Amino acid sequence: MPVLVMKFGGTSVANIDRIRRAAKRVGVEVAKGYDVIVIVSAMAGKTNELVGWVNDISPLHDAREYDAVVSSGENVTAGLMALVLQDMEIPARSWQGWQVPLRTNSAHSAARIEDIPTDNISAKFAEGMRVAVVAGFQGVSPEGRITTLGRGGSDTTAVAFAAAFGAERCDIYTDVDGVYTTDPRISAKARKLDRIAFEEMLELASLGAKVLQTRSVELAMRYNVRLRVLSSFEEPSDEAGTLVCAEEEIMESNVVSGIAYSREEAKMTLVSVADRPGIAAAIFGPLAEAGVNVDMIIQNIAEAGRTDMTFSCPTDQVKRAEKALSEAKAAGHINYRDLIADTDVAKVSAVGIGMRSQSGVAAKMFKTLSDEGINIKVIATSEIKISVLIDRKYMELAVQALHDAFGLDKAA
Repeated sequence: MPVLVMKFGGTSVANIDRIRRAAKRVGVEVAKGYDVIVIVSAMAGKTNELVGWVNDISPLHDAREYDAVVSSGENVTAGLMALVLQDMEIPARSWQGWQVPLRTNSAHSAARIEDIPTDNISAKFAEGMRVAVVAGFQGVSPEGRITTLGRGGSDTTAVAFAAAFGAERCDIYTDVDGVYTTDPRISAKARKLDRIAFEEMLELASLGAKVLQTRSVELAMRYNVRLRVLSSFEEPSDEAGTLVCAEEEIMESNVVSGIAYSREEAKMTLVSVADRPGIAAAIFGPLAEAGVNVDMIIQNIAEAGRTDMTFSCPTDQVKRAEKALSEAKAAGHINYRDLIADTDVAKVSAVGIGMRSQSGVAAKMFKTLSDEGINIKVIATSEIKISVLIDRKYMELAVQALHDAFGLDKAA
C-alpha cells in the first residue's frame, strides 16, 4: 500500500481529547488505503518542563542524560496515540527511535540523522499493522545512547521518514492552517499560500518564520519530499493547508512570496580593524568556533589601513561573540579599537523565486522603507531574498508597508 507520513506537533496532541482528534484524522487516511507513519511531538509544554528540570539540577549537564530525559515526552505521546488507534480498531504500534532504529551521529542534543532502515516497520506493515506511531525528535547514536535532534526536530524526523519510505506526501499538522505571506498577527492582510517552493520556504524558515524547522525543509528539498502544512483544528480536505513543493509544480507566483522578520537580532561592529589579507578569517573563525551564527556582514571602505567590520547575530549570542572576539584580540590575532553591540534592531526580509527574473525589487523595497521614514542599517541579498536590519521599533511598520507594496494580499 502507499505510505503517508503524518506529523502532529505539540499543540495538536496537547491533551487526550486532541490526541483522539488527531487519531481520527489518521483513521481517515487509513480508510483511503494508506499505510501511515505518524510522527508525534511531546504534548504542548512538556519538553520545556523536562528541559527546566534538567537545568535546575545541573546547568552544566551531561548532554547524554539531557537527551535521555527530554526524549521521554515523545515516548508518552506515541504510546497514547497507539492506544487510541487500537481502541478505534486500527492496528497500530508505537515505536521509539532506537526501535526503528533511527541512526544518528553522537552530537547529543543536536544530532543529525545518518540512516533510517525501513526493514522493521515494513515487516510489520506486511504483517497487517496499518499505523506506525513513531516518537519524533529522537534517535540512537553509534554508542547505543538515545540522542535528540534539537528543538523542532520532529519536523525533521517526519521528512526523513517520508524520504526513507518513499512516502506519497508528508503532512505536518500544527496550530496554523498553512504558510502565510507574512505573520497574520502583524498584518491583517496576510494571505495563506496554496503552494510555495522549497527554496522560498527554506529562506522564510531561516529568516524567522516559525512554521517549519529549517533542517526539515533542507531535507525535503534534497529528497523532493512533498510537504503539506495544515491545521489539526480544521476539518480535513484535499485542498487544505499549504503545499511545499518543487518550483516546477508552481504555475505562477508573485515576484515576492513572503515578508519574514526576526525580532531578536543584534548588530555588532568592530571599529578600526587592520585592513589586511586574512582579517575576515581572523574575525569570523573564532566566532564560528564559539558557535555564533553570523548572518549579514558588511565591511566599510578602508582608510589609512583601517576599516570597520559589521555583522549581525541573534541577541542571545552577543555575549558569546564578545568573549570570542576579546580572546582573539588578547591573543594578538586581531586588533580593533572598540566593539559596539546594538541589540535593539530587527531583520526584515522579502523572499521570492520571482526575483531571479524580475528587476526592481530592491529599489521598491528601499523606496517603501524610505517613504515610511525607516533607516536601513545593513543590507544583505541572495538570488531570492533581500534582508535589511532596521531599528526594532519600526519592525511591524516595515512588515506591513512591504506586504502592501508588493501586493501580497492578492494572488498572482
